[in-house]
Amino acid sequence: MERRSFLKKAGAGLAVSAAAAPALAQGAPTVKWRLTSSFPKSLDTIFGAAEVFARRVSEATGGKFQIQVFSGGELVPGLQAMDAVKDGTVECCHTASYYYIGKDPTFAFDTAVPFGMNNRQMDAWYRVGNGMKLMREFFGTHGLVNFPCGNTGVQMGGWFRKEIKTAKDFDGLKMRIGGFAGQVIKRLGAVPQQIAGGDIYPALEKGTIDAAEWIGPYDDQKLGFNKVAKYYYYPGWWEGGPQLSLLVNKKAWDALSKEYQAIVQIAAADAHVEMMADYDGKNPHALKQLIAGGAQLRPFPKEVMDACYKAAQELYAETAANNANFKKIYEDYRKFMNDSNLWFRVAEAQYSNYMFSQR
Repeated sequence: MERRSFLKKAGAGLAVSAAAAPALAQGAPTVKWRLTSSFPKSLDTIFGAAEVFARRVSEATGGKFQIQVFSGGELVPGLQAMDAVKDGTVECCHTASYYYIGKDPTFAFDTAVPFGMNNRQMDAWYRVGNGMKLMREFFGTHGLVNFPCGNTGVQMGGWFRKEIKTAKDFDGLKMRIGGFAGQVIKRLGAVPQQIAGGDIYPALEKGTIDAAEWIGPYDDQKLGFNKVAKYYYYPGWWEGGPQLSLLVNKKAWDALSKEYQAIVQIAAADAHVEMMADYDGKNPHALKQLIAGGAQLRPFPKEVMDACYKAAQELYAETAANNANFKKIYEDYRKFMNDSNLWFRVAEAQYSNYMFSQR
């Protein structure tokens, strides 16, 4: 097709779209929702995904569908965001589903499990595999509708006051750690703590905890962990591709028109991609600054990784034996991950390792 002809037709298509947008807005109902986040406003990356989502919904509906975003603690504590949605206090929330494993460990699969899938694998499991089907069924039993809405990529292993040289160094260690990982390190003698993002620094500063993991260089620098602990470990084996989610009250969801439901889904998907790009763009510079400021970068020793991996596999087997929901999803999750790893270790791993070696 000639370039001039293509541009003419493309321009005509844009004109039709522009004309259709106001028509949708004019005939659409006015809807106002509230969204409570599990995260503080100071973390513009992870909290920002909820703002991106709400903005996209408003733009796509000509301002007819407005979603007011509240940070963790404004309406309800950050770790109670899902409960507020279930109870109908708010229509939706932006959170990490593994915060709620105390209710059912199956929630962890919506975010991350130790030695689990990375971001791309999670996306593939949700979109091409059975991930969305299985998790949507599970959330439905809690009166919720779930949507992937962000990912941080592989996280760092956290900040420690002392070096971790062997698995025995976890014995008696009080550590802020989220999700299923807390139960893994507990098997090594550690004392896991579930603390919301905005409350981690004071706990680490006061010595209430000895170590803390959050996300990665950009957010960790903002929260100031490097000021109270100098050893910065990697990788966060418990979060290979932690996904954040938009959770919507089922009754509120069912009350939306099909058009508005489609817009919510598309807006969440856009925020999902935006967050990952945001972290990939900001983490490199932040890591350089942290190291220049004295942070001691350390890899977890293989002995430690092996001990944690063994503990995680034992935990999965025990949990699956006692929880039918967990067993059903874990079996599908594990099979998809194992098949995916066969592919990723070929071209992806070889290319990445070669390029990393050229730095």
